[in-house]
Amino acid sequence: MENVEILNVSVILPIESARHASFDEYLTKSIQSVLNQTTPIDELVIVHTDEDLLKNKLSQFDFSGLTVNLIENTGDFDFATQVNLGVKNARNKWVSFLEFDDEYSSIWFKNVKQYINSYSDVDAFLPLVVDTDNKGMFVGFTNEATFAVSLNTEIGFLTNETLLTYQNFQTSGMVIKKSTYENCGGFKPSIKLTFVYEFLLRLTYNSTKIMTIPRIGYKHMNLREGSIFWNYKNGEKRLTDDEVSFWIESAKKEHFFTTDRNIKYEPQEV
Repeated sequence: MENVEILNVSVILPIESARHASFDEYLTKSIQSVLNQTTPIDELVIVHTDEDLLKNKLSQFDFSGLTVNLIENTGDFDFATQVNLGVKNARNKWVSFLEFDDEYSSIWFKNVKQYINSYSDVDAFLPLVVDTDNKGMFVGFTNEATFAVSLNTEIGFLTNETLLTYQNFQTSGMVIKKSTYENCGGFKPSIKLTFVYEFLLRLTYNSTKIMTIPRIGYKHMNLREGSIFWNYKNGEKRLTDDEVSFWIESAKKEHFFTTDRNIKYEPQEV
């Protein structure tokens, strides 16, 4: 791509299954949001479980100037493991996470590049996330709480103290140094439901500087039927309020440990 400055970041796109309803529609919008960036990135890492089926779906896209790295996962298929495998195979200093039913804002990586250049001591950048339902209707915002004076002493930065009192943060769309992600242990599959929360706690406990960029950068489909969190709220794996509280408390206890100790928690009797 001539005369266009490229941002050296690897987008990690985990795909657990390509065989469910609306997958083609969601994936098309998701990948197109990568291709439509005003500041393009140079690598897309797709972690999947069915290479032949996926290659057929990817043939519709023009990936000129973008390296597409297909990683077939033959082990555990949970989201956390998929992302960890993608980061392991990423070639760039920075990585970002894209769910197949979500979309980046077209100027997200342009904004990221400006902030990386201006804040060299920051290890991770969060987008302001627009949450929608499965019909695309607005539900709310996520990650904006870093701008609340009552929650933060340093506006725009996510701290350990903030997370211990307010759990509503997402890593979808996050841009983070690969070394930071790996040195802090990545996502822990053993922490069911709250693995994102536990990961952010662990980052801040290890003095990782996390900044929210004050511009909308990511559109997230909230509770799509069949998604991991939908299953925990409405599906076969539905959890009670007590079980949800248990996993939040488990995350608060586990985040002191950098690597996954594979602890299997059991809900406490009440």
